[in-house]
Amino acid sequence: QVQLLESGGGLVQAGGSLRLSCAASRRTFYVMGWFRQAPGKEREFVAAITWSGANTTYADSVKGRFAISRDNAKNTVFLQMNSLQPEDTAVYYCARDPSLQSIVQMGRADAWGRGTLVTVAS
Repeated sequence: QVQLLESGGGLVQAGGSLRLSCAASRRTFYVMGWFRQAPGKEREFVAAITWSGANTTYADSVKGRFAISRDNAKNTVFLQMNSLQPEDTAVYYCARDPSLQSIVQMGRADAWGRGTLVTVAS
């Protein structure tokens, strides 16, 4: 089973930026995605990217502000987050699955990281 390890979370002021990373323990040819869960709320889809990087998908709430990318040579996927707002405060989870539909439409994945906390102060 692949292990996913997120990093890059922290405290940032509103309007600031953070870059999250997710390192996989071995090469994965799967779709990679990011989810988040805010306090008292259900986990929600944020962004996904196919293995080639040719296709990316974003939640409406982050379009134009967040960008997902991957470096397959380093088994790492990134989430660049700009113009952060307090409502972006959440634990961010990395995930992978063979199916883009599974991640984007069903919120399911066959492997999950433990998450990294992002706090945006107003």
